[in-house]
Amino acid sequence: MENLADIGLIGLAVMGQNLALNISDHGYRVAVFNRTTSKVTRFIENEAADTDIIGTLSVEEFVASIKRPRKIILMIQAGDAVDKSIAQLAPLLDEGDIIIDGGNSNFNDSIRRTNEVEARGLYFIGTGISGGEEGARYGPSIMPGGSTAAWESVKPILQAVAAKVPDGTPCCDWVGEGGAGHFVKMVHNGIEYGDMQLICEAYHLMSAVLGMDENEISAVFSEWNTGILESFLIEITGEILCCARFSMSPARKARASGRPSRRWKKARP
Repeated sequence: MENLADIGLIGLAVMGQNLALNISDHGYRVAVFNRTTSKVTRFIENEAADTDIIGTLSVEEFVASIKRPRKIILMIQAGDAVDKSIAQLAPLLDEGDIIIDGGNSNFNDSIRRTNEVEARGLYFIGTGISGGEEGARYGPSIMPGGSTAAWESVKPILQAVAAKVPDGTPCCDWVGEGGAGHFVKMVHNGIEYGDMQLICEAYHLMSAVLGMDENEISAVFSEWNTGILESFLIEITGEILCCARFSMSPARKARASGRPSRRWKKARP
């Protein structure tokens, strides 16, 4: 097949679609496959219509459409689906080809998969990808780890599509062997969830203790977002609270403050 793809991607949910479009925008040709092949057709005819992305309708066609050493990103549900995809791909691949798991896999699974895939003469990279749908489309943070020998082959593509800090440094670099990539993503998620808990508690204190309304709380979060607390989570919290459509019912406010609501009357005996 002429005009082979530089990289392949399996899994065309929104994250997979957006990452494929991001890679294509940076000058790399992408081949895509999805177990439900109708998604491939819809993607090629719609979101990818003005690109040179290659849609394939079988695993065999998909593998044959990628340059060697093949680089294949799995954007699928973590767990058994990853193992099944590896088992399906491995017999079709050649020595030195690379499988990249871009889902939220357990780092222990990534350690195991690295060993199993390397035993087949292939390479495995377990990579955390952060930034959600918008990040996948325009620049995520990428945390790759696994088979160190595979890094130089995938580095140009992953660093090209990653988010950049103001000086142009990509938010992507090799973090270590085995399950290191998904371990770092786990820590990243833990910090993010901790931030979300702090935001919730700050909101609760301002609402229940200080009696502030949503507009006042929104102003506080917006002010915080101009200083050292500037972040996506602080930014969207301020935006959500100032939205004209956002209104808490009396019952919801009562639950938030711990006070009984007049909407709820004590049941009669």
